Amino acid sequence: MRPDIRILRDDWADQDVALPFYETHGAAGADLRANLPADARCLGLTLGPGERRLVPTGLRLEIPAGFEVQIRPRSGLALKHGIALVNAPGTIDSDYRGPLGVILVNLSDADFVVSHGDRIAQMVVAPVVQAQFVEVRTLSETRRGTGGFGSTGTG
Repeated sequence: MRPDIRILRDDWADQDVALPFYETHGAAGADLRANLPADARCLGLTLGPGERRLVPTGLRLEIPAGFEVQIRPRSGLALKHGIALVNAPGTIDSDYRGPLGVILVNLSDADFVVSHGDRIAQMVVAPVVQAQFVEVRTLSETRRGTGGFGSTGTG
């Protein structure tokens, strides 16, 4: 099933910046682009080493009930420039209608410029199941038990 994600551009957004798009037939994530305010379009946004910034996309989404959109980093930006997402993956809930921004962080030791229209992240549409939380007095036993954080070994 391919759900429709309805997209609204903010009034200030540059209409020439591409909407999210799957770059290849088998891509799980659609690329999101920076859509900078008019006064920042020529120079871009500079992220200094260790700096994090909310980068606007100029978009708002209407996600169908039963789905979420996950915002994930682009591996090329991470490998080549040390650019990551602070809260990866970020979740956009189906009932959120506010502006879509991407929180980038520069983990390198050099400035990085986000230019207007740059691909900055990818969005993955995923089904959501809401659980019922039930308080109990005991939990069933397993072979692993309470072992965590490396308790299953290495390799």
